[in-house]
This record gives sequence, structure tokens and C-alpha cells, in this order.
Amino acid sequence: MDIINLVLVIVLSYLVGSIPFGLIIVKTFTGKDVREVGSGRTGGTNAMRAAGLFAGVLTGLGDILKGLVSGWLADTLVPGNELVKVVAVTLAIIGHNYSIFLLKRNNAGRLALEGGAGGATAFGGAVALWPPIWMILLPLCVLVYIFIGYASIMTISVGFFSILIFSVTAYLGITPPVFILYGVFSFIIVLVALRPNLHRLRNGTERTVGLRRYLEKKREAQKASHKNSSE
Repeated sequence: MDIINLVLVIVLSYLVGSIPFGLIIVKTFTGKDVREVGSGRTGGTNAMRAAGLFAGVLTGLGDILKGLVSGWLADTLVPGNELVKVVAVTLAIIGHNYSIFLLKRNNAGRLALEGGAGGATAFGGAVALWPPIWMILLPLCVLVYIFIGYASIMTISVGFFSILIFSVTAYLGITPPVFILYGVFSFIIVLVALRPNLHRLRNGTERTVGLRRYLEKKREAQKASHKNSSE
């Protein structure tokens, strides 16, 4: 293995992951700093909250591209090494969540790296490892979004479903077992990033989406209607 190419894969994968598409797109569309809106993250969900659906979709696509590009870098610079490819796409997620381009001092005065939660980049990384996975992973994540009703759970589910899918495909001899590690890594990285959301889930204060949000709004409307009719 060419050590120089290996170092290039490691450094470039992290740097590609660090590109803050959400910050760039929201700033371009609205002039706002996406880190000062909603969750303060730079991912597609918060970009949509800050600048609308189109900005959110563009951000999500850009973040998916990070995972794809990091996989391509590994294939190009260190071809045939599946472990290096797993490391590359994992580093893209780490770069997304802890971007060197978003270094700032936190409230305690310490330097901190900001970013997103990593779901879209984790999705792109999984596709980079095994392209057909998108046909399984995407519908599963959409179902979680619609029926479970929490964007944070959908984000976490990317890594969870990647573990399951890569475990099955490894058992069937379709993909190498090392891809299971990617599912584990991506699951843990996203889980760590979403600790505040998990805390809100336990407290029952997490934002709802999808069918859950629709049903909540319907119940609220019914309560308001009943209250008005009784007055």
C-alpha cells in the first residue's frame, strides 16, 4: 500500500466531509447563519428550517455527495482495499459533524468544531460502499420519517439499517464483512451527535414530523374546535 496515497485518502475524506454545504446554501439563499437557527446544525433538516424546502434538499444532496466522493477517493488512490474505503467514508461523516471549517469558541471559551448530525453523509457513505443499498435504505428511512415521526430517529436509522443490511449481504456473500463495521461506526457517530435530541425524546419535547405531526395537529384542531363550541 502506498502510504502517501493512504494519507491523502484520510486527509481528503475528512476535508470533503467538512465542507459545510448547509451553511453555504442558507447563507446564499437568505443571508442567515444556519448555526443560529433551530438546532444550530448544518444538515438538511436545519437548512430547510432556515431557508425552505429547496435549500434543505440541496443541502441533503450535497451532504450525500460527501460520502460518495470519499468512497471514490479511496477507490482511486488505494484501489481494492475495502477497509480503507470504510475508513474514508467514516471520516467523511466525522468531517461533516466536526468540520475544521467551522472551528469556533463555545460558551465556555473553548475551541469546538461544529457541523451536522451526519445522517445524509452516512447514507452517501453506505451507497459508496455498495450502490444498490439505496434501494433498501432509502425506503426504510422514509418509512421511519413518516410513521415514527421524528427526524432524529430517521437520522439514527441510517446507521442502524446499514448494520442490518450489510450483515445480511455479508452472510449472503454479496459484500465483505468489513462493511458491517461501517454500519456500526456510522450508527455510533450519529448517535453521539444527536444526544440532545435523545434527551428531548425522553422528555417528550422532541419535534415531530410526518404522520405523527399530522395527527398531533389534527388533535389540536379538534380540541380547539371542541373548546370553542363549548364556550
